[in-house]
Amino acid sequence: MAGAGYQFAVTEAFWENFYKLPPAQKEATRGKWNIFKANPFDARLGTRRIHRLSTLMRRTVYAVEIEADLRALFYIEGNTVVTFNIGSHDVYKG
Repeated sequence: MAGAGYQFAVTEAFWENFYKLPPAQKEATRGKWNIFKANPFDARLGTRRIHRLSTLMRRTVYAVEIEADLRALFYIEGNTVVTFNIGSHDVYKG
């Protein structure tokens, strides 16, 4: 699935958690953004479905790997990619 045609939205919760990250992790996130925006399923992002959150949220939830223990979570609604959280593996707990 190419990113062409997708619109992108970011929730307030994502921004709140993003601003809590150390500077190096913020920079890593910014570095992955261009890849993500071009194609959220690019192999370099290690995108994978998060089954537990998908069940809880009743929609397919995906995670992309920013760093070893930093993930950004998103779902797709229509043609909009909604990025809703970022953090360590703890973000999978919902």
